[in-house]
Amino acid sequence: MTAAPKISDNPMYQMLRNEDTETFNRARASGEGCDLRGCDFRGLDLRGLDAHGLDLSNAYFRGSDLRGIDFSHARLEGASIAAANISGCLFPKELSADELLLSLNHGTRMRYDSR
Repeated sequence: MTAAPKISDNPMYQMLRNEDTETFNRARASGEGCDLRGCDFRGLDLRGLDAHGLDLSNAYFRGSDLRGIDFSHARLEGASIAAANISGCLFPKELSADELLLSLNHGTRMRYDSR
């Protein structure tokens, strides 16, 4: 069973909780690290997020605005995108359309082989 989504004290995570994707992206570009596995992103506007290389496994994105984010090089195993706005998103090629729809419409956690 997957643990409940967490709200971390990590400053990088807090930037995203405050919907400050621009500062988050700059901090990552300068070498700041962060652990976003299993984090709670419910209802947040994350447009503009540079998700390249992020491990977002088991993250919870219910009702979030994810429009235009390129997740193609991010880890999303176990993440849920229930009722999120995903217009224009690019997802990992291993993630099937059926799996995306199940997560979007029913809140299931996405499963795929990322090896």
